[in-house]
Amino acid sequence: MEEQVRGAAAPEQLPYISSTGYHVVFDDTLAKLASFIQTASYTKILILTDRNTNIHCLPVMLEAMPGFDGYDIIEVDEGEENKNIDFCVGIWKMMLDFGADRQSLLINLGGGVVTDMGGFAASTFKRGIDFIQVPTTLLSQVDASVGGKTGIDLDHVKNIVGTFAQPKAVFISTKFLDTLEHRQLVSGFAEVIKHGLIFDRDFYERIKASDASHLSAADIHHSVSIKNEVVTQDPTEKGLRKILNFGHTIGHAIEGYSLAHDARPLLHGEAIAVGMICEAYLAHRINGLTKEALDDIVHTFRTHFPDYAYHNAIYDELVTLMKNDKKNIGDRIGFALLNRIGQCDIDVFVPHELIRESLDFYRILIAE
Repeated sequence: MEEQVRGAAAPEQLPYISSTGYHVVFDDTLAKLASFIQTASYTKILILTDRNTNIHCLPVMLEAMPGFDGYDIIEVDEGEENKNIDFCVGIWKMMLDFGADRQSLLINLGGGVVTDMGGFAASTFKRGIDFIQVPTTLLSQVDASVGGKTGIDLDHVKNIVGTFAQPKAVFISTKFLDTLEHRQLVSGFAEVIKHGLIFDRDFYERIKASDASHLSAADIHHSVSIKNEVVTQDPTEKGLRKILNFGHTIGHAIEGYSLAHDARPLLHGEAIAVGMICEAYLAHRINGLTKEALDDIVHTFRTHFPDYAYHNAIYDELVTLMKNDKKNIGDRIGFALLNRIGQCDIDVFVPHELIRESLDFYRILIAE
């Protein structure tokens, strides 16, 4: 892919972010990762990759650790459709085959699928072994690798099985972003925009005029710091952390539907972009978001993300997927909804007919 512009601030100059029991380290050289491994006393080190990261990212990591050869590789197929219990069983079996014990370390080298599933596998193997996250996509750097959530999907319901388990550390290098296809980079940009929408209006106003290819290391650092501030205050999602779900109730349903039916399924960020437009409409209808703010959000996401056409015949299936969302109470479907740009409310329960109305809003919008 084309070389990305990261800005003047090099990641190694950025301060680490202290999270719940671990540090998020920004270091393009990955020297701090090498130091972490060299000074640790693990009996065995395993590296979880998918096919793409094994080819493109593992060499980058190993180049930073000359002489490091005491590891075993576990490789899984790439893609959200493979983030399930069957692949997790395969990871556990490989851990057994390699003789992993409770003093072993699992390094999750990859995007959100690898960090989510690897964290889950590590947190449950022999009731929990240490793991570190080395996120290689923009999405996993600003979202999936931070916060201690692990998980796998079940019947196209996103992350419905999982644990809260903190890594020993997270190491972020923007060098990995140069290995990505542009579509993958843009997917992660959705979460960067979301962090501004729910928590930092000034950041949103600045970032919406940029694009995924021109994010600086400082932008990525700030996006991670927003998520970290939220999850540090509420590590187990009892309150404030729920604001991170803006766009995800409808977005996860769209993503699950696309995985089940589309020959070229939506990426997470593409689906969440649709979800944030729909949920911004709900926020305008029932939570005080102004029409001007709604129009701004619609323009932002349609500028950066492709439209996704669907028919109203799929609404029943989408609502069924939403009913399985973790934020629900009984039959009530729960949302995190903006009340203004930069501020978000939680536990807003929306009637099914209004959810369908928001789906109509998007469907008609892109057809005009």
